Amino acid sequence: MNKVISVVFFLILAAGCNTKKNNAAKDDLITTDLQFSEMSRQHGMKKAFIEYIENEGVLLRPNHPPIVGADAIEFLSQSVDSSYTLTWKPSAADIAVSGDLGYTYGIYTLHLRDTAMQGTYVSIWKKQSDGKWKFVVDSGNPGITSIKQ
Repeated sequence: MNKVISVVFFLILAAGCNTKKNNAAKDDLITTDLQFSEMSRQHGMKKAFIEYIENEGVLLRPNHPPIVGADAIEFLSQSVDSSYTLTWKPSAADIAVSGDLGYTYGIYTLHLRDTAMQGTYVSIWKKQSDGKWKFVVDSGNPGITSIKQ
């Protein structure tokens, strides 16, 4: 009976450690997404997306087939982002038990001269060998609201 109690206690303890580790990983991923948004605000969408996309990353854009890998980087490189600012805030994140794959989702705001438009986004992230997170899929949907500034 003592062995059974010991095993159950060990399993409960291990589950608690995994929860703490998972929560720390979620916090790290949310922080990465916020840093990604801040880079977009400060230095432009193009520079931020090129910095945070994984080499084989995929962009899913409205009215466009999936843009993959080098084509996604080329697509971003050709973007002109001097007339707007794109920012976002993650609402939530989750991480795989393995700790190397996760997602964030939330609301983005596209700031134009006198108008701001909001929509939703989801990004799927992969932890790189150096410990940094890069997104492997990014998708946004327009249309929550348009705000006069």
